[in-house]
Amino acid sequence: MARPTGRVLTLLELLQSGGTRTVAELADRLGVDERTVRRYVAQLVELDLPVESVRGRYGGYRLAPGYRLPPLMLTDDEALAVLLGLVAGRRTGLTAAARTAAETASAKVRRVLPAHLVHRLDGLLESVAFTDRPGEPAPPDTGVLLTLADAVRHGRPVRLHYTDRDGRPSERTLHPHGLVAHADRWYVTGADPAAGQDRTFRLDRIADARTLPGSFDPPPAADPARRLLAGFATAGYRHEVVLRIHATVEQVRARLPEAVAVLAPQERAEPAAERWRRVELRVERLDWLPPLLAALDRPFAVERPDELRELVAALADRLAGWARATPP
Repeated sequence: MARPTGRVLTLLELLQSGGTRTVAELADRLGVDERTVRRYVAQLVELDLPVESVRGRYGGYRLAPGYRLPPLMLTDDEALAVLLGLVAGRRTGLTAAARTAAETASAKVRRVLPAHLVHRLDGLLESVAFTDRPGEPAPPDTGVLLTLADAVRHGRPVRLHYTDRDGRPSERTLHPHGLVAHADRWYVTGADPAAGQDRTFRLDRIADARTLPGSFDPPPAADPARRLLAGFATAGYRHEVVLRIHATVEQVRARLPEAVAVLAPQERAEPAAERWRRVELRVERLDWLPPLLAALDRPFAVERPDELRELVAALADRLAGWARATPP
């Protein structure tokens, strides 16, 4: 560890031991002059550590009463994990806090790392490229996320101020079962006691969440992630598609994941066996399905709608024509 950084951490340890330390005492313990001690203290203050200056004959520095923070001493692997996690979380929308919070957290970690490690990590971060994803990440309000997490953990109902996709505001009561991060967005799933059914809400559309008195017992086998994916697959869309595919469950899921298609319980039996399985989808458009079904490379039949069957036949004709064509 670089010596100046090590002395700053030693200063923090001395202050955490309690009491007020004079500047002369700290300079002696650290082996530096009093001006350098004040510079180290300024670095701790820049990291938002509550270092207090005490005036008078026996004055000096101390930490705010009741405050204790272990020094941040990371191995190379730990530092890499922390910084990459902050950068990737910010770029992919999985960081719940505001963008500036991730940036300032990264800066604070970097300030207390050895210079040689900072240079190596900078080289890595400058070399990493992230592919673009459709749409903008939608991080939730931090206060809303923490309130819902506490309600999930302790089985407490919450009151939500929610705005739906059409811009209509409403107030909802929810018995939250879990939080799910999926495709750059955060969701909460749970039971709506007024409607008597399960519901899922996007957290970025929740303006406020407030814990209500009382408690509830969550269902014994609650699986928020599966509930969310099943909700996507069964949401109301323009077309209801029913297919028969001769494949294993793994082969079906390779192209038609749970968020897209539903397999009946009896179709999930014998998952390793290749047999005809009934698959249901609800989609807004049909044009993307023929190439996807061709990519399955498994026998399939379209039960409905007829329009999809016609699109599949048209794609097959085009592919056959291109295969027979002679290049110029």
